[in-house]
Amino acid sequence: MNTLPALRIAGVGAWLQGAPDWPSLRSVLLGERGLADTAPVKPAANILPAAERRRAPDGVRLAAEVAAQAVAMSGLDAATLPCIFASTHGELAITDYVCETLAHAPLELSPTKFHNSVLNAPAGYWTIATGCTRASSAITAHHRSFAAGLLEAAVFACAEATPVLLACCDVASTGPLAEMTRTTLAFGMALVLAPDAAAGARLTLALDAAPAAAPGPAGLALARAAGDNPANAQALLLLAALAATRSTRQALALSSGSSLEMEITP
Repeated sequence: MNTLPALRIAGVGAWLQGAPDWPSLRSVLLGERGLADTAPVKPAANILPAAERRRAPDGVRLAAEVAAQAVAMSGLDAATLPCIFASTHGELAITDYVCETLAHAPLELSPTKFHNSVLNAPAGYWTIATGCTRASSAITAHHRSFAAGLLEAAVFACAEATPVLLACCDVASTGPLAEMTRTTLAFGMALVLAPDAAAGARLTLALDAAPAAAPGPAGLALARAAGDNPANAQALLLLAALAATRSTRQALALSSGSSLEMEITP
C-alpha cells in the first residue's frame, strides 16, 4: 500500500437541491433536518459574471457554486489555486442535444452549446471568472470519477506543496444516454486540500492494489441521496465522515482491481 503525506481539508462546498451549501447538507447528513422545499432549484453561481452566468449550462453553474463555497471557507485566493474538476458524464443534456442535432440537422448545431459540451467547460468558466492562471484539469473515470479526482488533487498538492481546489459535479441525465449513465439528481461538492493548513480535518490517502468492498446499507443510502450516481455517492461518503466529526476509514473504488483508502481525522 502506498500512502500519501497527510493533507488538511481547508474548505468544503456542497450543493444538492434542498441543501444548497455545506452547513445545510451537513445538518441533513447528521439527521438534524431534512431537505428544504423552499431552497433554490438551481445553484446561484454568483462568482460568474452575469452574462456568463446566463449562458452557462447547469453543470458549470453547479461547479462554480461549490468551488466558490470551498474557496471562501478556506480563506484563500481562487486565482492562486490549481484546480481539478471531476464529473461522471459532464453536460449530458447538451451531449444528448449534440447527438440528436448531428443525426437530424447537423447544420443547425449551436456553436455555444458545442463549446459548453466539452468536459473542461467548468474549468474554463472558473479560471476566467477568478483570473486563475494556475494549472487546471478535467477528469472523468465514469463511476469512479470522484476517487480519481481526489487522488489527482492530493498528488498535486503533495508534489507541488500547494493548496489545490477539487470540484466534483454531475447534473441529472436525460435522453437515451440516461439508460447508460443514470443520475436522477444534480449534486456537486468541492474541497480545498492544503498540505500545510493549520486548521481543517486531516485527510490521509493510500493506494491499495485490492478492490474496494461492496457498499453496505449506509453506502447504498448515500447512493440514493446522490441520485443513483456512484461517483456522487463516493463524494457523499467523504462528506458524511466530515459531518460526523469522528475518525473514519473508508475505501473508495478506483478501478476494478484497486481502491483508494481514505482516513479522515477531525
